[in-house]
Amino acid sequence: MARIVLLNKPFQVLCQFRAEAGAATTYGESRLTLAHFVDDPALRIAGRLDYDSEGLVLLTDDGILNARLTQPDSRTFKTYWVQVDGVPSESQLQTLRGGVLLKDGMTLPARVAVMDEPKGIWPRNPPIRYRASLPTSWLSIEICEGRNRQVRRMTAAVGLPTLRLIRMRIGDFELNTLPPGETRTLELPAHRSTLKAENSPETSSRSSTR
Repeated sequence: MARIVLLNKPFQVLCQFRAEAGAATTYGESRLTLAHFVDDPALRIAGRLDYDSEGLVLLTDDGILNARLTQPDSRTFKTYWVQVDGVPSESQLQTLRGGVLLKDGMTLPARVAVMDEPKGIWPRNPPIRYRASLPTSWLSIEICEGRNRQVRRMTAAVGLPTLRLIRMRIGDFELNTLPPGETRTLELPAHRSTLKAENSPETSSRSSTR
């Protein structure tokens, strides 16, 4: 059996197990890493997430499953809920859907839809700055690439800077109601990355006490 751990990575946590030398916040404190929430040297990260992004990170002890989730040829779709600055026009949405020209080339087509503000979403700390005169919008964006800060660069390129980004899904694995900083561990038949997480036996769920 292969193990896969679902973690809801909080805002401003490094998606690695060791802090870089000199990595500190504005106030001089060391930045948190995944080691604050997961303590298992057998696990490897199957898809990283930016320091200032939140949501689903997968970790597994199965190398083949990891590769199937992360290699570009696998075309694994990832779903993000994205709060952007402004109200998107149909032209901006169509550009995001059709492909955006970035410095490292044209992106593949994406699935993009305007969505209502998510209900029951956890508050971010610190919160997004509220400006009554400048509206914000929420988008659901699905991509099958893994370029550095890709979603943020895509929305910025069409004039919709990202204010908050939450990854909700990787392939068939969903964050659902898992709270920030908590994990859920699943056991799957070896080398299978296409099973739906909600149909797999849950072996543990915990919040960090470290």
